[in-house]
Amino acid sequence: MLRIQTPLPDRYTTASPEELAQWISEAKATLGPRLLILGHHYQRDEVIRWADARGDSFLLAQIAQESVATEIIFCGVHFMAESADVLTGDHQNVILPD
Repeated sequence: MLRIQTPLPDRYTTASPEELAQWISEAKATLGPRLLILGHHYQRDEVIRWADARGDSFLLAQIAQESVATEIIFCGVHFMAESADVLTGDHQNVILPD
């Protein structure tokens, strides 16, 4: 798993919740079935609302493994995303947003 963390551009840190929601919605529509967003059940409401699947770390890792998505966003903790990364194919990218 490659870990790269750079500061977010001001565009994102100064955006309103409505702007962020619009951008996320547009990105999900653009990526379609290539994107899978997984949300651990303890995530905040403003994060979990975008999840395509919710659950505990084991269930989410299984869902990632069975997915046809090439881009998997894992909203959880490092070990959860690492488990999903181990189980997914080489053609799939597991991304852990910070």
